[in-house]
Amino acid sequence: MPFTVDYFNQRVADEVESWPVGILADHARLVELLVEFGPDLGMPHSRMTGAGLFELRPRGREGIGRAPYCFVVGKRVVVLHAFIKKTRGAPRRELDVARRRMKEVRGG
Repeated sequence: MPFTVDYFNQRVADEVESWPVGILADHARLVELLVEFGPDLGMPHSRMTGAGLFELRPRGREGIGRAPYCFVVGKRVVVLHAFIKKTRGAPRRELDVARRRMKEVRGG
């Protein structure tokens, strides 16, 4: 049975939809892989950032996107946040937003 992928809210979905076409196309491909393989997706497509938080790592000619997500009970994946990388590492503020949302979707 495949995994399902949902967005935390419409604002997160809208942010992803606003990405440049190359990054957006790679994100769509990675979501399809996530649906099929779930937690077994792995690098370079996905990476665990700690404490149950993962990130999709879409790339395009226009740059690099990140979409932190978590697994929820059953085979449900929730994309918690989305942003375009502008620095080498993921900005702490962006990951903090994703961690807060993860606690919310997991009932914590």
